[in-house]
Amino acid sequence: MTLTLSVVLILGVTVAALLKFRAVGLGAAVLVALFGFYLGGTDAAGPINQFVNAFAEVVGGIGN
Repeated sequence: MTLTLSVVLILGVTVAALLKFRAVGLGAAVLVALFGFYLGGTDAAGPINQFVNAFAEVVGGIGN
């Protein structure tokens, strides 16, 4: 069975859990989100996307 989840969804749930359990404050969560938003508009976005895709392929291939 194949299960696909968006990285944005996974990270969003993680941030929500960290906020719920007070492991991180609201200000820090907002700063991280803004940093990711602005980082996505730089030249670093391409290599980061390639790295995340390669990592997802490796993790996806573990069970096969």
